[in-house]
Amino acid sequence: MKIVVTGTRGIPDVMGGVETHCEELFTRIAAKGFDVTVIRRKSYVHDSLAEWKGVKLVDIETPKKKSFEAIVHTFKAILKAKALGADVVHIHAIGPALLTPMARLLGMKVVFTHHGPDYDRDKWGKAAKTMLKLGERMGTRYANEVIVISEVINDILVRKYGRRDCHLIYNGVPEPEICEYPEYFEELGIGKGNYVLGMCRFVPEKNLHHLVEAFSKIDAKGCRLVLAGDTDFEDDYSRRLKAEARGHGVVLTGFVKGRKLHSLLTNARCFVLPSSHEGLPIALLEAMSYRLPVIVSDIPANLEVGLSYEEYFHVGDVEALARKLQKVADGPFRRVDYDMAPYDWDVIAGQVADIYRRYS
Repeated sequence: MKIVVTGTRGIPDVMGGVETHCEELFTRIAAKGFDVTVIRRKSYVHDSLAEWKGVKLVDIETPKKKSFEAIVHTFKAILKAKALGADVVHIHAIGPALLTPMARLLGMKVVFTHHGPDYDRDKWGKAAKTMLKLGERMGTRYANEVIVISEVINDILVRKYGRRDCHLIYNGVPEPEICEYPEYFEELGIGKGNYVLGMCRFVPEKNLHHLVEAFSKIDAKGCRLVLAGDTDFEDDYSRRLKAEARGHGVVLTGFVKGRKLHSLLTNARCFVLPSSHEGLPIALLEAMSYRLPVIVSDIPANLEVGLSYEEYFHVGDVEALARKLQKVADGPFRRVDYDMAPYDWDVIAGQVADIYRRYS
């Protein structure tokens, strides 16, 4: 069976939750004997790979414009999927799902993964939000199979569209790679167990400005704040965030993967995610896999993870976040054991493969 994947910027080592999801999932799907091709956006990849860990890679030129690059890429990707003889097109995210009817009209089966209501994100204007909502509608109504990554999203689709046969399949997290990288820590000017970690894309709905503000209010007792990540499109928000962070002595690592990221997760005192919007945050699951204490906003997607009461604060409440950060700075270095069984990528890959087999 031939599977063609679109809706992701690309794999491997491309920043983003959907990208991480696809990187982990489709290598495992390919290992199960499926013929998998991921269509990448050429402007986001910096290699000339034709295949990676059993997954075929096809690059397509698309304009790097946040307002319409996804839809242009998906249009080209669906045509490419037809030319490749795809049995199933797997579309990720609600923007690309706008073209679900096109893929169906071309005779292909469509699996649509809903990663979250992106129209709630602050970065989109009114027109873009309207198109994203339409994409959600098209994907939900016309895909052969719909996968949701959280019960929160499932409830949305039942309530808005009456679709009750969606497959709840969580995001996953790989086994943690515990490692040390003292040279990198020396370069950053941080010490083991002596920093708080924020790790995400620099966009407004992640509320990293709240984290910077809250951290500036506490007696950190020598503890540093480290922000790992960046933005795809430099804008007023990301420039303002970086300037504010530097002004408060925050360590900005840029986008990191591999050993650098693993070492940051291995040795952090705490992980913080103050978002106002999430689907099911892979960054949070990664932090939990490394047994980090976490502080997260009380939005539905974060609540679904089922952390203890003490690990949540009301979204947007900078003073409450500061109080929790102060407790972290005052307390001892510690680790927390979480139940990670629901987020096993091998189990998740098996669940997705079972959906594909319906059309073999």
